[in-house]
Amino acid sequence: MFENIKEGIVYKNLLNGEWIKSKSESTIDVHSPVNGDVIGKVQAMTKDEIDKTIENSKIAQKNWAEKPLNERAAVLHKCADLLEENISVLSDFLQKEIAKNKSSAISEVKRTASFIRFTADEAKHMEGETITGDNFPGFKKNKVSVVHRVPLGTVLAISPFNYPINLSVSKIAPALAAGNSVILKPPSQGSISALYVAELFNKAGIPKGVLNTVTGKGSEIGDYIVTHPGIDFINFTGSTEVGKHIAVIAGMVPMLMELGGKDAAIVLEDSDLRDAAKDIVAGAYIYSGQRCTAIKRVLAINDISDELAPLMLEEIKNLKVGMPEDDCEVTPLINNSAADFVQELIDDALKKGAKLLIGNKRKENLMYPTLLDNVTTDMRIAWEEPFGPVLPILRVQSVEEAIEIANKSQYGLQSSVFTKNIDYAFHVASKLEVGTVQINDKTERGPDHFPFLGVKASGMGTQGIRYSIEAMSRKKVIVLNIHEFS
Repeated sequence: MFENIKEGIVYKNLLNGEWIKSKSESTIDVHSPVNGDVIGKVQAMTKDEIDKTIENSKIAQKNWAEKPLNERAAVLHKCADLLEENISVLSDFLQKEIAKNKSSAISEVKRTASFIRFTADEAKHMEGETITGDNFPGFKKNKVSVVHRVPLGTVLAISPFNYPINLSVSKIAPALAAGNSVILKPPSQGSISALYVAELFNKAGIPKGVLNTVTGKGSEIGDYIVTHPGIDFINFTGSTEVGKHIAVIAGMVPMLMELGGKDAAIVLEDSDLRDAAKDIVAGAYIYSGQRCTAIKRVLAINDISDELAPLMLEEIKNLKVGMPEDDCEVTPLINNSAADFVQELIDDALKKGAKLLIGNKRKENLMYPTLLDNVTTDMRIAWEEPFGPVLPILRVQSVEEAIEIANKSQYGLQSSVFTKNIDYAFHVASKLEVGTVQINDKTERGPDHFPFLGVKASGMGTQGIRYSIEAMSRKKVIVLNIHEFS
């Protein structure tokens, strides 16, 4: 299935249905976070090659948009079937390339197949509308507006390392369903897994040039591709810093962005503390906290904090720490730089008086789950996104204080509220400046047909299968002026 995408450990790029090497003859090493070994090399493409890729994508898109929607949907369904047929290969590579544990890797592939099928079927049910002119004063029924959706053109999909299969496909599938062509630019770490997915779309029958891939150094081609006049839409998942930079330099190109988060779990006095502790720990530490939707701080009413902290500690001690193939929940971080940053936040908190309940242990880029109590708002860990297995508990005197601290963050992705009072839960949820509030559960992305969005520095636009298709298409209006017979 994947024999054409590489020579030895050197991976190629998909262009016009063929796997090719860069004329630069330059490659980028992809190291496994598990042991540091080079597991592959990807192409470092040039600006000239970016130009050719975009030109090819724009030509191919015209014919793809003309295909009946049911035919586009059939290709997507075929790709979903191929994903499931290759679960073993894809999940094994996720373990090697990004240190995702075995069960989570398998789950990512299965979820992605379901995402594609749902997208194909949802697209077939997105119907247009007709509007008669006589709804508005001064016009008659003979003026009729026919409204339908058309593709935007060429979509640039930029995916992150932590879900290189799912978050690549969450951009590709809705864009293709809407009739766009797609250029996939994965991150260097995670790029090999994404290239495997591109080959599955290729094998499923996507016409040549409708899906192309580009790999390369962000410092050399990053700004060039996002500002290229041939790009009609940018769909980006990554850091807030990079997202803001893209938004500034890309000008008026429409975009959809999923950025960072500092998701808070607010625990009220009447909550089921054992259930809350279980949900919070799962939400904070699975895949070592390397998720934008991971719970990244606990705002607990002081009266119940002494009871909540030991329950969380009990759950943390049950976490498995180690290698992906052993199906551990806490595995090595993506690289040593990421681990260094997490360590900085822990050291800062301890220096300023936080209480270490467990953790602060490290073996290279493997960070053990760390829980900090008595964290205060002068500590960096209260505000900065660690993207690692560390969780601070901030004790608050009231719900109002919890809401105030939660809303002071630059981020606004999600929050959780734990309480048995559903009426009060809705009250608190209405005060939180985030895209989504989870009541009595951990913060998380799915289900994938739900709207998913961030406010403030956490994103731009709304994702979710139907919402993504709408974002990567536009309304086209044709007005019929019907002759009136007397």
